[in-house]
Amino acid sequence: MTNASSYPVYPAHPTASVGPSPDPEPQPYHRLDRATGRHRWWRPMVGTVLLALACFVSLLVLLAVSLGIGTALGAPELPDGGADLGPLGNTAMDLVSIAIALPLVLLATLWPARRAAGTVTSVTGRLRIGWLGWCLLAGLPPILLLTVISFFLPGGSDESESFVGWRPFLVALAVLAVLVPLQAAAEEYVFRGWLLQAVGAFLRSPWLAVIPQAVLFAAAHGWGTRWGFLGLLVNGAVMGLLTIRTGGLEAAVVLHVLNNLLAFGVSAAFVDGLSSDETAADAPWPLALTAIVTDLLYAALVLWLARRREPQRLSVPKTPPAPAAHPARTA
Repeated sequence: MTNASSYPVYPAHPTASVGPSPDPEPQPYHRLDRATGRHRWWRPMVGTVLLALACFVSLLVLLAVSLGIGTALGAPELPDGGADLGPLGNTAMDLVSIAIALPLVLLATLWPARRAAGTVTSVTGRLRIGWLGWCLLAGLPPILLLTVISFFLPGGSDESESFVGWRPFLVALAVLAVLVPLQAAAEEYVFRGWLLQAVGAFLRSPWLAVIPQAVLFAAAHGWGTRWGFLGLLVNGAVMGLLTIRTGGLEAAVVLHVLNNLLAFGVSAAFVDGLSSDETAADAPWPLALTAIVTDLLYAALVLWLARRREPQRLSVPKTPPAPAAHPARTA
């Protein structure tokens, strides 16, 4: 009889080393790209370029669609080549042109980032509905304060502006209620989501990681006044830090949605209000300063709630399964 010891004992298969392994430590939101083990230096850069190209192509397609609709309706042509669909129609097309970036960010997170799409939403990989609701409650007092103060600011109310009437106003509010949240969320997913995590893949410091996206966010609104640019810069930085501190985009999305609903809602109430091409970048210093105070007040309320509700702010490290060992052969 042959001795069993003459047969070799097969050891466990070694784990193949393909790039860096997942970081065993819990990661904050801006470092989630490092938590998967699939990070490569080129992925955030390629993803950013592809995302920009995809947005550009989507805008061209949307322009063609608007021209087709305008031709069918016999609408006149705008100076930029698009169809003039009226104040509400043009505003709706503008909102859709931004909202289209939301699914594109999710696709960029899947590839080339090679992460679950939900990781751009929060450290849990999903939208935290409960925490979103608490942020909404925290956002109501600052927005109410902003509304009241803005009314008393110089130029806050113009008696020469005419009310559009209840029917067109309510129709506009219904359209804005659907499109503004998508537009505002898309901007947050691009700046506080994709760009923040792309920079965070290289920088550990949250203070440094928020700077590039804040500058780009302010620049994306155009150069109006110094105070308007400063207000947007502060908003981008505060919301970026708040995103990292709370582990997700919920707080930033809520404030952005409330701010834009207020701005578009007020514009929709007056004749030709939606035709204005002014943005937050054009804000005079009293309004910009009020907006900065609103952002800081909102951030303070959210951080106060975060200490009590304790939303998850770090990722849960994934331990790779141990390889199964082949049993030794016996005679």
